[in-house]
Amino acid sequence: MTIARPALDPELHELLSDMPLMSELSPDVLAHLRELPSAPVESLLAHRQADRRDVTVPAEDGTLIPLSVFSPANTDRTTAAPCVYWMHGGGMVMGDRFAQIDIPLEWLDEFGAVVVSVDYRLAPEATGTALVEDCYQGLLWIAGHATELGIDPTRIVVAGASAGGGLAAGVTLLARDRGTPAIAAQMLICPMLDHRNTSTSSRQYAGTPGVWTRQMNEFGWRSLLGGLSDDEVPQYVSPALATDLSGLPTTYVDTGSAEVFRDEDTDYATRIWAAGGQAELHVWAGGFHGFDALYPQAHISATARRTRTDWLARVLRDD
Repeated sequence: MTIARPALDPELHELLSDMPLMSELSPDVLAHLRELPSAPVESLLAHRQADRRDVTVPAEDGTLIPLSVFSPANTDRTTAAPCVYWMHGGGMVMGDRFAQIDIPLEWLDEFGAVVVSVDYRLAPEATGTALVEDCYQGLLWIAGHATELGIDPTRIVVAGASAGGGLAAGVTLLARDRGTPAIAAQMLICPMLDHRNTSTSSRQYAGTPGVWTRQMNEFGWRSLLGGLSDDEVPQYVSPALATDLSGLPTTYVDTGSAEVFRDEDTDYATRIWAAGGQAELHVWAGGFHGFDALYPQAHISATARRTRTDWLARVLRDD
């Protein structure tokens, strides 16, 4: 039986028709994808007045985690800047700190924000809490070096897309529960939040080629969990498991109506409201997973990206 699902935005449908798609991931396919070149960060910086600095931060087990710091060049350093801490996507199994970096670099342009991106370890080589703990150590480094970085420690925004959105949510829960550091806001872009993979939207996007399908999602979670049973999965790894979403910073969640993560993302925002928190939720009609990163020129993508920037402008307003 054919499962009914929301139609793609017509412009996105046309753009997607030329893209090779698959329905499943395997170790061999993953190895091939990891061999593809990284995002060309140099070309993104060529037309910007921005400085780049690379540092490493030790993880809990001593592994060195690379961070890249992008700062506005030739700016008045007497004024503390906001900071966007970026976690890349890639299903927990691929990508690097330059993946989707064009998204937060727009906020460097718009707000003079310092952008810090983390190269957390990937599954299946790293499993369990290793990835979210890597990201948390990066956040601690940012807070501890706020003066050196020229940032305002009260205006640190944690942000990420897809797997990075899930990690951003996990880092924010960790910071709340450990009492430090302060996070002004979290921006969760089509976040990967729920290892259970049982929602209606997950089932709608199963078995057919796509950008990110239910089967691909199962592969990513299976790689990350490393054999943990459902009752052993920490909420920081699969944030949808968190029963208490109170005390979180103001949150932005967006997703597409035509993607696996639609229902878990809308549920997360709903439960933040239920806990008395503040969240802004956008479900982009006809958007597939990662549409705005893959096709930023599409009208719906430009609208989604502008809407996020408008929200950040409100959050980062220095009154």
